Amino acid sequence: MTRLPALGGRGEGWFAAQMVLFVAIAAAGAVGPAWGGWPRIVAIVAGVGLMGCGGILSLRGVLDLRESLTPFPRPMPDARLVESGAYGLVRHPIYTGLILGALGWGLFTASLPALIGAAVLAGFFDLKSRREEIWLVEQFAGYDSYRSRTRRLLPWVW
Repeated sequence: MTRLPALGGRGEGWFAAQMVLFVAIAAAGAVGPAWGGWPRIVAIVAGVGLMGCGGILSLRGVLDLRESLTPFPRPMPDARLVESGAYGLVRHPIYTGLILGALGWGLFTASLPALIGAAVLAGFFDLKSRREEIWLVEQFAGYDSYRSRTRRLLPWVW
């Protein structure tokens, strides 16, 4: 776990890579639709639902963090450990919400490349969160306890 690179003092490289992935997934939506008919209608409904749920979860994560929010994986020196709200559900609700949104976008646009991009994004956020947690453990004495009772990205599973 400690072998993951910092990619900058605050993890700026992780953020930059994340932005590149977002642009690629958004653009990949133009490659659809890969299917039509009733499956397309189901995909549109599921996609809108996932994008909505992802947006709500990410927004709740942002609101729960308040002044501790930073776009970089290294927490700010004066940050507080948040374990309630969306953070009571998963340790990285903003990442989870963004993954759900990307998956929803891939379904909504019926784009296989966007769906593959959502899977890549999930793997990326798994790695980024592992790097972030190295810093969180260093900064917060109670983080190990929180980590032992709360899943990383998917409630009760992952």
